Amino acid sequence: MPFKILVTRNFKHMSEVAAGIVKKNITQTLRRQQEFVLGLATGSSPTGLYKYLVKAANAGEFESGRIRSFNLDEYVGLPGENAQQRTMHPESYCYFMIQEFFSLLTKKFIETNVPYGSLIDQKQLMRELKSHPKDWKEAGTDAGRSIVIKAKPASEYLKWIRNTVLNGYVRKIKKAGGIDVQIIGVGGRGHVAFHESGIPFNAGKVMLVKLDNNTVANAVADGHFSSDKECPLYAISMGAKLVYEAKTVVLLASGKRKIKSVAESLLGDITPDVPISYGRKYAKEGGNLFYVVDKIVGQPLISQKNRLKHKGIKIKSLL
Repeated sequence: MPFKILVTRNFKHMSEVAAGIVKKNITQTLRRQQEFVLGLATGSSPTGLYKYLVKAANAGEFESGRIRSFNLDEYVGLPGENAQQRTMHPESYCYFMIQEFFSLLTKKFIETNVPYGSLIDQKQLMRELKSHPKDWKEAGTDAGRSIVIKAKPASEYLKWIRNTVLNGYVRKIKKAGGIDVQIIGVGGRGHVAFHESGIPFNAGKVMLVKLDNNTVANAVADGHFSSDKECPLYAISMGAKLVYEAKTVVLLASGKRKIKSVAESLLGDITPDVPISYGRKYAKEGGNLFYVVDKIVGQPLISQKNRLKHKGIKIKSLL
């Protein structure tokens, strides 16, 4: 199927166009199957889209009561004495989704799922990693690394993380029939969720990721956490390989910080250094991929229209 780039006027227009794609997919899919499985992202990129989807759902334009959702990622190590407190911490992605989307729906989804990062005690995790170095290895070429736990670890705690937290999330998505539409944003270095730059595509469908110092520093600088000590050091994340198993992927990008990573994903090599570049392989193999971008990100791409066409990528200006 074709890989489409839609260039929009601004963030609001980008959100409206992307919501239209998602809404159309939901209504068409629910004509032929009982449930729709929606993959969700956090961060600033999808917030406008969520507002449009809430408005459409509450107006009866599609049946939100027939939707099941799965989020991309969640922190490990949020402040809190137990899993419940960590889940409802103001910086948890679960809390974000409640505030920005779930609580605004008149008719709730069948079920909402966020990776089980809050179940993990970060201090115990770090102790187990230190005391069982043969149970795991790091995968990645940059500062952010995937912690790959071996199939039969000696540590019962690491075994539980591998089997229940990581593989359990994959199994639940598979049991639901796979994701029909996955919404994603893009990081400044081309990463998706916490699949950081340099982590191999085959590092795992759902990964335990050790966050790089830059990610931690940015979280503190942006005011999400008061200090490095309060900021989580790990996260649970879908990998690019699982993200691009969805039937349709809708990527959102706006603002100057996204120009380079989006351009590299389209015009450069398919490489783990730019995780979203995996989308080109996905589209070539039949995946349905949309880049919905604002004019800041999109105008440099319009000038590369012929190069993009040669790669099988269609670009359309909605300016």
